[in-house]
Amino acid sequence: MPSMFTALTIDKGDMDNEASLSAVLAGSTAVFSMTNFWEKASAESEVAQGKAVANAAVAVGAELIVWSSLPNMTAMSNGKLLGAKHFDSKAEVEAYICTLPIQSAFFMPALFMQMMTHMFKPKLNDQGELVFTVTWSKPCPMIEIADTGKFIVPILLNPKKYNGKRFIGATAFYSPAELVETWKKVTGKDIKLGQASDEAWGQNIPPEIMGVLKDSSGLIEDYRYYGPSGQEELEWTLAQMDDPPTTWAKFVEANEPWF
Repeated sequence: MPSMFTALTIDKGDMDNEASLSAVLAGSTAVFSMTNFWEKASAESEVAQGKAVANAAVAVGAELIVWSSLPNMTAMSNGKLLGAKHFDSKAEVEAYICTLPIQSAFFMPALFMQMMTHMFKPKLNDQGELVFTVTWSKPCPMIEIADTGKFIVPILLNPKKYNGKRFIGATAFYSPAELVETWKKVTGKDIKLGQASDEAWGQNIPPEIMGVLKDSSGLIEDYRYYGPSGQEELEWTLAQMDDPPTTWAKFVEANEPWF
């Protein structure tokens, strides 16, 4: 297929400086915006950055903005889950973008498969056994984050059709047991599934991330990450795509050796 692009340039802007963003985005037809909550671990900072990019997109006359968002877990849980700041901050920016005079769509990324290569990778226990330890038992949505473009392409090709729509950024919902079985099949290693307290689980996770995750306990187990309609919304998303996303099995195969 011939390339849609005739040239590619890389410019640098400062997400904390809206004026610099306007200069970088000048001449853009579409803007894709993704922030890094963990850079400052601050909801206030992420909201400010997200709004700054959106404002700049409007200021330069862009026709579309695609924002990397997540559900508002405080609202979804009726106030029971107050610690998912990295979800709520993105949802706040999404709500703001919906008030602006620009077409918009929202990419909702799942748990990155890449996190299984380090943060959640099975570890050897004192008995020399490989154990995959997590604090949830329910299926969790997962994405090979390099597939992001596959989800964005339909939006770029038909922004009017998808104006205001959410694209669930996941391949499928995988249970911990399914992850383990795939690891075992691909690697030939005997891997056990364990369950841990937050304290034990957190030994493999940076403290600044662990603090937020502990405060948002129940995100997967009780609210399935996207809420009750997540599976239905994922099926709709996948039906819009011509290029299917990477499965967990393909990801495991592509990232050998694991152990």
